[in-house]
Amino acid sequence: MPLFDFDLLTIGAGSGGVRATRLAGGYGARAAIIEKSRVGGTCVMRGCVPKKLLVYGAHYSEEFSDARGFGWEVGTPSFDWGQLIRRKNVELDRLEGVYRGILERNNVRLIEGEGRLVDPHTVEVDGTRHTAERILIATGGRPELPAIPGIEHVITSDGALDLPALPARVVIVGGGYIAVEFAGIFRAAGAEVTQIIRASDILRGFDADVRSFLAEQMEKKGIRIRRETVVAAIDATNTGYTVRLGDGHAIETDLVMYATGRSPNTTTIGLKEVGVALNHKRAVIVDEWNRSSVASIYAVGDCTDRKNLTPVAIAEGQAFAETHFNNRPRTVDYANVASAVFSQPPVGTVGLSEEEASEVAPVDVYLTRFRPMKHTLSGRDEATLIKVIVDAATDRVLGCHMVGMDAAEITQGLAIALKCGATKAQFDATIGIHPTAAEEFVTLREKRPARVRTH
Repeated sequence: MPLFDFDLLTIGAGSGGVRATRLAGGYGARAAIIEKSRVGGTCVMRGCVPKKLLVYGAHYSEEFSDARGFGWEVGTPSFDWGQLIRRKNVELDRLEGVYRGILERNNVRLIEGEGRLVDPHTVEVDGTRHTAERILIATGGRPELPAIPGIEHVITSDGALDLPALPARVVIVGGGYIAVEFAGIFRAAGAEVTQIIRASDILRGFDADVRSFLAEQMEKKGIRIRRETVVAAIDATNTGYTVRLGDGHAIETDLVMYATGRSPNTTTIGLKEVGVALNHKRAVIVDEWNRSSVASIYAVGDCTDRKNLTPVAIAEGQAFAETHFNNRPRTVDYANVASAVFSQPPVGTVGLSEEEASEVAPVDVYLTRFRPMKHTLSGRDEATLIKVIVDAATDRVLGCHMVGMDAAEITQGLAIALKCGATKAQFDATIGIHPTAAEEFVTLREKRPARVRTH
């Protein structure tokens, strides 16, 4: 008789958990995965995928407007928010079916319910105990809300994805990528949008030029950004809500959305009780092999709070499965991981910001702002920013950043170049595709002085 019910038991059927478990099952392991909600996790069901579908839908407002500059007369378009949400939900149902099928085809048992650790080899789900040689924690993250009066009146990104109707006025609290993306969605769909941030600019942690440039483009589109502002309380009224600010002012609105951060989803599954060490953010502390402080328990994805991106969770899940179930030990390289913000206009970035690079070595900075060719006829007042940061001593490209149409698509290709250690001379020797925005990355010649460090 086997000592355990399973070789691998995973808690959480999101991107990282599904990748690890279905690979393990495909390699012949006796594998099971536990999920208390929908198979697919945050990205597929409550994050990246539905959000980008809403971005596509809302952005048609600009496409209809821009078409006139190219000779098209399409009449006065109308928009049905409810129809967009229904169509989005149909696609999510399809994707969940795909994920369930992947698990089934790889001989993975799906256990539906909430799992809680009993000991280093046992998880209990709805009163039934399951044992495994290895347990993988892949529970992701969840929105975090501050303790202020009236916080019960707000929604998070989870609720924003399922609003039955589009509100006329929206207040979004937060300056990170989720807040920025939903500000663009709601504004393009036709709502009045006010974004409240504690900092002096949006997207803390991104390159300073990217932050200021995107904010400028968002404000051109009519999004009001209230900088260095805090919310003191939220009151429900007969017609909506009153958001009371720390400076004594107030904003009347129909909806308040908070996107002030996410925290690892680790507090209810018994980790501390079985000795798994967590850090001050309640993230599972793991080594480069994804092993926790308990030898039989591992963790991947946002619950470890390393680099909280879906493709990273997938890479971590794959590395775990290859190491333990395919005799191919491997770890994840976190350098030069590209990312995007699906704002309007979108952001693509890979490598170091100017601020980060300047901490490492003297840098050369190349930057351009220009009007996209499309808008010479559409007439839209929207610009593009492209920035390249180079190690002044070695000529190696340390970072590429773009704000503008197709930024994410272009940046994915640049990520390969940075992964290969490309130099500015190699960028310069590359012949561009004309006319494109992407060719600016290989035609930049004029250096802009790097910022002087003040610390």
